[in-house]
Order: sequence, then C-alpha cells, then structure tokens
Amino acid sequence: MGVSIDVREDGFLGPWGQRFRAAALNSYGDHRIAMAFAVAALAADGECVIEGAEAASVSFLSFSLHSIE
Repeated sequence: MGVSIDVREDGFLGPWGQRFRAAALNSYGDHRIAMAFAVAALAADGECVIEGAEAASVSFLSFSLHSIE
C-alpha cells in the first residue's frame, strides 16, 4: 500500500501523514490482518482486493467487506 511501518516488539507504529495506495493484499488466513487491511483499504486512493478476507469472521462474525464499500 506504499506506507512505511515501524515494527516494534509490542506492535507497530505508523503511518501518520502517509498516503495509502490501492493494492492487492493477502491476509494469509489471519483474522487480525484481514481486519487491519480492511480498515487501511478505506483510506486507500482506489480499490483494494483482500485475499482471505473471510478470515475476519473468526473475531467478528458479521464482518463483511461488502458492508464497507
């Protein structure tokens, strides 16, 4: 998505002031990553595709990417 992330031992920091670009993304089945990508996609400059987005239903049963379009 074209942003820099500072990875920390207890999480990550960023991307304040950076612009997200549209991208094809893959959650690799991780529900946390799928949901983070969905939120990041809202700020992108175009359409994003998240492979494995259905993994988000593990932590949020009614989660649907269609609900944020």
